[in-house]
Formats: sequence, structure tokens, C-alpha cells
Amino acid sequence: MKLIIGNDHAGIELKKEIVAHLHEQGYIVQDVGVDTGERSDYPIVAKAVAQAISDKEYDLGILICGTGIGMAVAADKVAGVRASSITSVPFAELFRQHNNGNVVCLSGRFVDLEVNKEIVKTFLTTEFE
Repeated sequence: MKLIIGNDHAGIELKKEIVAHLHEQGYIVQDVGVDTGERSDYPIVAKAVAQAISDKEYDLGILICGTGIGMAVAADKVAGVRASSITSVPFAELFRQHNNGNVVCLSGRFVDLEVNKEIVKTFLTTEFE
């Protein structure tokens, strides 16, 4: 499975943790996010990930900002992308099962690391019904 991840300045630390966690599990992840704390324009990152998903260059995408909401709004503007801000494991499961979600958007400020790791795991392992 080919994954792509992006983040703005509010998602740097969470992105580092998620990428390391995914590498430990054997996933290869393309990172198109930012790595400095300077303010960044989240729609640019969201569009890069969403376009790569739309073009079928990657199977699934992960976006991280302060809430996950802005990234989801921006990513959903790209044809073929189904993105949502997900804040719980049951929501991640339902997002994949019922909506065939292909970009999960995480909160780098309001959801703790372990919950976000479980959200990503569920997102990656749940099949569309």
C-alpha cells in the first residue's frame, strides 16, 4: 500500500510520530508536509496530497493540521477525494466502511498521539463495504 502524508506547522510533531510508527509497521510513506514551525499555507499541502490520491499515485492519504478540519475542507475540493477530520477510532472505521474515505485528516492539537495512532491503524486496515 502506497501512502502519502502532509501537514502544516501545527502538525509537525504528530506527523513525525505517525511516520515513524508507520515505518515500524513496514509502510513506505511519502512526506510532502512542512518541517519548520513557521506558519504554512495548509491548502497547498492538502491539495498536494489530494491531487496525488486523485491521480492514483498513492492508495491512501493522511493530512495533519491543528484540528484536521481545514485540511479536510481543502482536500475535498479535489475530484475523487473523500477526506474527513477524524477524531475517534469508531469514526475512522465508519469513514472507511461506509464512505470509502481515502484521506484521513488528523488533529495535531486536540487528539492525543495514541488515539491518532489507532485512528491511522483503523483507517489503513478497514475495508469499504
